[in-house]
Amino acid sequence: MEEMKKTIVIAIASISGGGKTTVVEKLTEELPNSEALYFDEYDLEGPESVIDWMNRGSNYNEWNLTPFVKDLEKLLTESLDYIVLDFPFSYHHAQTHSFISLSVFIDTPLDIALARRTIRDFQDSSTKNIVEAMKHYNSHGRQAYLEMLHTIKPSADFIVDGSLPVARIVSSIAEKA
Repeated sequence: MEEMKKTIVIAIASISGGGKTTVVEKLTEELPNSEALYFDEYDLEGPESVIDWMNRGSNYNEWNLTPFVKDLEKLLTESLDYIVLDFPFSYHHAQTHSFISLSVFIDTPLDIALARRTIRDFQDSSTKNIVEAMKHYNSHGRQAYLEMLHTIKPSADFIVDGSLPVARIVSSIAEKA
């Protein structure tokens, strides 16, 4: 009797602006018989204030990932070779930990990530809005980025340089898969 081939679930994590979504899109195109789930497409219940959450110790289990997990479980019933997750928590959530076969952290320098986020999120914004966002980054946002570097990055199975071209990042992840 032929053994069922297990679907490989790859979680791609990085700081905001680190390239998760782009890499997941390209990796899903590269890997045969694959589908992707994108964390940001879900309206998930979580802490009211990310800053308070971090000050309390950053318990990732405070996020209710049930809708995300249900979609992941549904994909696992299909005969896919790969499921690629655009997922910032990596192994740090009890609801998803056991599904992940390979955790990848895209290690993008903070300045590049901030520039990408600014370009992505503030294209049609006023200078005043951009300045306010930079003030928020300095006072609070950077703390969230550093949190990921201290908790998510060390737990990854594979770390890739986020300043590399997307094609190189994708090919290096595909080799590990």
